[in-house]
Amino acid sequence: MTVRNLEFLFSPRTVALIGASPQPGSIGRIIARNLDSSTFAGEVFLVNPHHTEIDGTVCYPSVSALPRTPDLAIVATPPKTVPSIVAELAAKGTRATVIITAGIEGELRLKTFEAARPACMRIVGPNCIGVLMPRLGLNASFSHRMPLKGDLAFMSQSGALVTAVIDWAHARGIGFSKVVSMGDMADVDFGDLLDFLAGDPESKAIMLYVEQITQAPKFLTAARRAARAKPVIVLKSGRHASGARAAHSHTGALSGSDAVYDAAFRRAGLVRVGDLDSLFSAAEMLSFTPKLEGERLAILTNGGGAGVLAADRLADFNVEPPNLTPETFAALHKVLPPTWSRGNPIDIIGDAGPERYAAALGILLQDKALDAVLVINCPTALASSEDNANAIIRTHAADTRMLGQRKPVLTNWLGDSAATEARRRFAKAGIPTFDTPAEAIEGFMQLVAYKRSQNELMRTPPTSPGNLHFDSERAGAVIANALSRSRFMLTEKESKAVLSAYGIPVADTIIAKDPEAVAAAAERILQTTRACVIKILSDDISHKSDVGGVRLGLRSPEEAREAARAMLADVARIRPDARLEGFTVEPMIERPGAHELIVGMSVDRTFGPTLLFGAGGTAVEVIKDTARALPPLDLMLAHDAIRQTRISRLLQGYRDRPRADLDAIAEVLVRVSYMIANHPEIRELDINPLLADEKGCIALDARMRVADALTQPRLPLSIRPYPAEWEKDLELPRIGKIHLRPVRPEDEALYDRFFERVTPEDAHMRFFTMKPDRSHRFIARLTQIDYAREMAFVALSQPDGELLGVGRLAADPDYLRAEYAVLVRSDLKGKGLGWLLMQHLVAYAREEGLQQIFGEILATNMTMLNMCRDLGFRIETVPDDITLRHVTLDLGGPPGARMKTNL
Repeated sequence: MTVRNLEFLFSPRTVALIGASPQPGSIGRIIARNLDSSTFAGEVFLVNPHHTEIDGTVCYPSVSALPRTPDLAIVATPPKTVPSIVAELAAKGTRATVIITAGIEGELRLKTFEAARPACMRIVGPNCIGVLMPRLGLNASFSHRMPLKGDLAFMSQSGALVTAVIDWAHARGIGFSKVVSMGDMADVDFGDLLDFLAGDPESKAIMLYVEQITQAPKFLTAARRAARAKPVIVLKSGRHASGARAAHSHTGALSGSDAVYDAAFRRAGLVRVGDLDSLFSAAEMLSFTPKLEGERLAILTNGGGAGVLAADRLADFNVEPPNLTPETFAALHKVLPPTWSRGNPIDIIGDAGPERYAAALGILLQDKALDAVLVINCPTALASSEDNANAIIRTHAADTRMLGQRKPVLTNWLGDSAATEARRRFAKAGIPTFDTPAEAIEGFMQLVAYKRSQNELMRTPPTSPGNLHFDSERAGAVIANALSRSRFMLTEKESKAVLSAYGIPVADTIIAKDPEAVAAAAERILQTTRACVIKILSDDISHKSDVGGVRLGLRSPEEAREAARAMLADVARIRPDARLEGFTVEPMIERPGAHELIVGMSVDRTFGPTLLFGAGGTAVEVIKDTARALPPLDLMLAHDAIRQTRISRLLQGYRDRPRADLDAIAEVLVRVSYMIANHPEIRELDINPLLADEKGCIALDARMRVADALTQPRLPLSIRPYPAEWEKDLELPRIGKIHLRPVRPEDEALYDRFFERVTPEDAHMRFFTMKPDRSHRFIARLTQIDYAREMAFVALSQPDGELLGVGRLAADPDYLRAEYAVLVRSDLKGKGLGWLLMQHLVAYAREEGLQQIFGEILATNMTMLNMCRDLGFRIETVPDDITLRHVTLDLGGPPGARMKTNL
C-alpha cells in the first residue's frame, strides 16, 4: 500500500499533456481544450513533435525539451510510444502520470512500469478518461464538462460513468473535490486512493464505482481507515454474475464473488448501494447533509397519500416513523388546523401555506427525539409550491444559525414546473431534494446505513477467541499425513479429526472396509446408542445422498450389513466409475427439533479464504439461505453472520421449539476461522449438517479438500489474523509476572481503570493534553486494530489481568516507517516496564521489515528521551517547535519486507 507521490497527482503545480493535438475530435485536442479552458493557476505544457504551437500555445517537441519538470503528466499517445515517453518523464523527474491510452497490455505494460520504477512515478490508468480537480480548476481529462466545486470525492473504474455522474451532479448543484477515472488500475488502485482520501480535508465523503478489487488486503485496510473518518459509498457492478463453479463441496458450489464482495464491504464499514439511482441518492445526501445521529425520521407533508408512500418505503427497510412526543404533539396542535393527522406522518392538510410549513418544521427541528425531517409538498391551487419551498429554506437556515448545527432536512416537491424551480432553490441552499417520496427515503437510508456501519466498526466484541484453545499440531499432522500420500480429499474421519483438534464437537466415526466390517462396527456402536448411520466412503462422490450413499436409523448389526450391501449395489448402478474405499459407521444422533446448518469455507479468487454459514442439509443448494464472512472472526462477527440468514429467525425459537444455543454456533464459526488461518493447506470445507439446538451443536458430517501450501500456495487471508506468536509471559523483578500480548478489542474494558492510575502530567507526555479523550469511540480506535498497519502490545498483570502499560506502532502507508508511543501506569514508572515495551516494539518492527521507528517527544519528558538515547535513537529538535524532540531509530531491514506478502 502506498500514497507515495500521490500529492503530485492531486496538487500539481505544473501539468504536461503529451499527445496534444489540433485535430478536431481527437482526444489530444479535447484534453488540451479542457486544460486551456480551466482555471488552473499552474503552468500547462503541451508536447507533440509534429507541431510548434496549438491554438496559440507553444508546443514542445519532447518531454526533455520542457523548460520545467511537470509534476503531473497526461499521456495520450499511441500504445507503442508510451514506454519511451514514461522513461523520458521519469528522467525529467515527473512523479505522477495519467495514461489515457488504451491497449497497454502484456510486454508494453511491463516496459511502461519498468520505465516508471526508477522515479517511483505513480501511474493512473491506462485506459482512462483522466482526472478532474475542481478545487484546483484542473480538468486533465476528456470529460465533456468540468464538475462543480464541492466536497465529494468520486473514483470510478468506468470512464463513461464518470461523465454520467458529472452531468447528473451538475444539474443538481452537487460539486466534487476530486474525480479520478481509474481505468485498468495497473498501478494506482482503490486501496491507494482510499488511503490518501482518508486524510484529505477537502473530501467529506467518498463514492466508488467498482468493477473489481485488486490487492484485497491493501484495499480492506485502507477502506476501513477511510470509513472510520468519513462516509464511503460503493456501487459494485456484476452483482448477478455467477461465481459458482464445479466443486467438491456445497460451499464451493454456493460460492459467488458478489456475496464475498458484500461481506468485504460490510467488514470494512463501507455502505453499498445496488444501482446508479441509489448512488445518486447517496451523492445527494452526502453532499448536503451532516452525519445522522439516529434513525428517527419525521415526515411532514401537505398530502396524506404522499406521506403514506414515504412511510411504506421506510417500512421496507424495517424502520418505522417514530411516535411524536407529547410536547411536540401539543406544539403542533397549536399551529395546525384541527384536521391534521395527529401522528407521524404529519399531514398538515392540502391548503398548507408557507406559514404553516415553517411553523411545523420549526417545531420538528427543535425536537431532540427526532433525528431528521422529510418535507413533502404536493402541488395544489390553494398554495404556492415555490413559496412553501422558500419557507422551508428560511426555517432551515434560521435553525442552523440559532443552534449552530444542522438536523438533516430532506425535501420532495412533487409536480413539474413549480417543483423544478423549488428543487433548484433547495440545491442552491444545500438542502437535498428528491423527485419522489421513495427516492427521498432511499437517500435517508444511505445516511442510516453509514451510521450503522460506523456503529459496527466501533462495537466492542465479547470475550476474544484468543482465549480459546486449539491443538493445531494434531490438526496439522492429519493434513500432512494425507498430503504425504498424495490424497487431497480428507476422509470423513480425518476431516472430523481436524475439527475435533479445534474443539468443534463431532460425531465419532469408524471406517469399515466391507459389509462384514460394517456389521462389526455397528455392533460396537449399538452398545451405547439406539441406532447407527452408515455412509459410503469415496473421494469420487461429493454428495453421498445423491447416490443412495447414506442409511439412517439402523438398529442392529444385521440391518447395517444388509444396508451396506444394498448401498454397494445402488452406487455401482448410479456411479459405476466411482472408486469405493469402504464405509463410515457412526452413532445416530437423535435430537428431535434440532436445526440442520452448514458451515463451510472456500477460496475466493479476489479475497482469498471466505466462510459460509446458513441452512444446511441435502437441499442446501436449493434453499440458498447462506451468508458469507471473511476470516478471522470474533464472536460478535460470527453472530453478525448468523443474523444475515433467514434461518436465524428459526434459531431464535418458535412455538414449542426452544431457542438454539447461538453462542455455541458462533463459537464453531470462530474456531473454524482460526483453523483456516492456521492451516493454509485447507482449500474447501463442508460441515453439513451441523446439528444445532438448545443443547449446543455437533458436526454430523464433514468434508475437507487440501493442497500443499508450498507448491500450491493459497491466497492469504484478506484480513491479517491476531498475531498470537507475539504473546509472551515474563517476570519483572519490581512488578512481578506479566503477560505481554497484542491488543484485542475487548481490552477496551481495561482502559478506564488504567487511566485512573495515569497522572495528568503523564497523560500530557503521551497525548499532549492533560485530559485525553476517554470516550468509547476513542478507546475503540486504540483497541480495534487490523494488525496490518498498526500494532499495540498490552502488558497485563498476572493473574488478575490488569492493564499496566501499552506500546504502539502505526506504520506509514508504504510500510517503511512507523511512529511509536508508549504509556505505562504512573505508579510503575522506573520499574523497567517502559523499557520492556520499547524492546518488544523494536523487535516487532525489525521482524516486519520496517526501516525506521520515529516519534515526537516533549522536551520535558526526560525519562522517554533517556530511554531512546540508550536504545540508539537519534534525537533532534523540531525546527518550528522547541518544546518537541523528534527521535528516530534506523532498523536497516529490507524495504517493505512484510508488505510484499501481507499487503
